Amino acid sequence: MKLAERIKQAPPYLFAALSQKKEELLKRGVDVIDLGVGDPDRPTPQHVVEALKQAAENPANHRYPPYEGSMPFRSAMAQYYESRFNVTLDPAREVMTLIGSKEGIAHLIWAFIGPGDVALVPEPAYPVYGVQTQLAGGTPYYLPLCEERDFLPDLDSIPADVLDRSRLLFLNYPNNPTSAVASREFFARAVEFGHKHQILICHDAAYVELTFDGYVAPSILEVPGAKEVAVELYSLSKPFNMTGWRLAAACGQSRALFEGLGIIKTNTDSGQFVAIQDAGIEALKREPARFIQEMNQIYAQRRHVLTEGLKQAGLTVRSPLGTFYVWTVVPEGFTATSFSERLLEEAGVVISPGVAFGQAGEGYVRFALTVEEERLAEAVRRIQQAL
Repeated sequence: MKLAERIKQAPPYLFAALSQKKEELLKRGVDVIDLGVGDPDRPTPQHVVEALKQAAENPANHRYPPYEGSMPFRSAMAQYYESRFNVTLDPAREVMTLIGSKEGIAHLIWAFIGPGDVALVPEPAYPVYGVQTQLAGGTPYYLPLCEERDFLPDLDSIPADVLDRSRLLFLNYPNNPTSAVASREFFARAVEFGHKHQILICHDAAYVELTFDGYVAPSILEVPGAKEVAVELYSLSKPFNMTGWRLAAACGQSRALFEGLGIIKTNTDSGQFVAIQDAGIEALKREPARFIQEMNQIYAQRRHVLTEGLKQAGLTVRSPLGTFYVWTVVPEGFTATSFSERLLEEAGVVISPGVAFGQAGEGYVRFALTVEEERLAEAVRRIQQAL
């Protein structure tokens, strides 16, 4: 059987490859510590699990859900945005339920990108932005995220002919993989850019709640005029330890949501199980700030253990203000890949090479803070020994 030509453009998915290497080591009896994939290790809050159980027993939830999401969940998301960001959203026009933000990213691309169109993609970045653009027949134009610019894209450097064909701009702050953060002033410049060039901004806010040292991450929708040119994807995966539940929401530009994203979704999926959306309401409404603060305290302590240990191993480390990642320069004499392989083979520690997120990630690796502190300390000890 012959595969479609578009499949040849898609590289192997980074985290699937990491998982395969990890399994190979485990079969050899190696005690592997996985700091590669950003999957929270703590369980979903018990009250959210209980809400799912109750909702799953309700026969009314056993039928097809509304394509755009249940109105109670969309209303809960709008209320959360009001309390958390001081942003007013109309749940009927400016909020749409997603089966995880990854699905929303992919479907937004298919709604706005076709042959000849350009998506402005940061690099290094979550691989889905660029790969889905290629699968949709478009062209990703990569914007390097450099340390000297605090890992923010230089929007003024984009050539005029590229801007003429650009339909989407992807932003992601706090940032994966660099763990950089963006100010409200930066978002204001991005919104001005979107208005000027009639480009839809897609802000992937997956890590907006994971912050430290008193820093509070803003929403791009806080900027006046943002809802006219921006869609923000808010995921429950990272702040509420719900990665496997696949629940998120797209908020903002109503035409982009319901005339763009909605058309793709109604012809592709049948929406998220209402019981899961009911559980999401429980997460958003029952002391969300308390749970998020507790998790951030855990990640902050893990961050301290890892960054101090890596410094003692001779690495150059920046302590991040956001995400549960540590983005680190590789030692002299190594590439991102060779350093990752060294730690895998000699220390049994899985990390992500920066080039897996794009060529601009060369010279860096990403550590995830998603194991218990004792295991993290053990990983540090092994890394120090291996180096």
